[in-house]
Amino acid sequence: MPRLLLAFILALTMTGCRRESVRVVGVVPKGANHIFWQTVHAGAVKAGREYHFEIEWNAPTLEIDSSRQIEIVESMINRRLAGIVLAPVDRRALVGVVERAEREGIPVSIFDSAIDTAHILSYVATDNVEGGRMAARRLGEIVGGKGKVGIIGFMPGSAATMEREDGFQSEIRKSFPGIEIVGLQFGMADRAKAMAESENMMNAHPDLGGIFADNESSSSGAAQALKSRSGLKTKLVAFDASDQLIADLRGGTIDSLVVQNPFRMGYESTRAIGLKLSGQTPPARIDSGVRLVRRDDLDQQDVHALLYPDISKYLNLRQ
Repeated sequence: MPRLLLAFILALTMTGCRRESVRVVGVVPKGANHIFWQTVHAGAVKAGREYHFEIEWNAPTLEIDSSRQIEIVESMINRRLAGIVLAPVDRRALVGVVERAEREGIPVSIFDSAIDTAHILSYVATDNVEGGRMAARRLGEIVGGKGKVGIIGFMPGSAATMEREDGFQSEIRKSFPGIEIVGLQFGMADRAKAMAESENMMNAHPDLGGIFADNESSSSGAAQALKSRSGLKTKLVAFDASDQLIADLRGGTIDSLVVQNPFRMGYESTRAIGLKLSGQTPPARIDSGVRLVRRDDLDQQDVHALLYPDISKYLNLRQ
């Protein structure tokens, strides 16, 4: 065999071996379209670079599709990825596939929403109960501690938003006995449905003093419903941040935003896998942080950094 041909074949073989030796960690969010998930992605990429593994990012098209999430995780298990980072759509539906990964020696780190199993490496999330309490304290204050308020939620079975709803309701009962919570309706990750549910709630209760919307899509829909009714005095406290929600906060449609730190969420949950693969033990629980942002806070440096993280340097390369 000519030496040049032999050298070429050896080079291809060595390149293939190097490629096969690269570890891959799968990250499975609830969705991919919202800036929240894109920021999570950036944080995951940062951790992957630090711990020298590639990120395989795969999300269901619909944020309510637990069946598709299960399929994605099963595929990652079958292909023996080095680890899996998951934001479960449903706290019960994903238990089986997560426990299967653990049995097969693949560490699973959970972020954003809890899951009903202890067979996980780490859990990284906002203190959602406290986030709900923050929203309740603010809404209770601006409606004067009395009257009617309602909740526009995400979907039944989502641990994160259920905790926000629980925190909100318990704080209202504790601190504002003069306030009646007249309903909890779900937008099901659909802005148009969240808008319709908000309109239905305001039609049923013309004296509705306030609304708490507990995720990005529900907040966007509720804000749109309020903007469609000029002169309406219903107050809105919203959860999450996007360019439109920030604009609505600045414009006065939204009174305040309860804001998470999705970059840290993605980073810490993926870093947990890196620590495990390096022979270290990551923390079992990490609080990724939450704060209330009012219009007057928007120009503060720390708030600006939270609302407008620089994700381009992490997502400008193919992952």
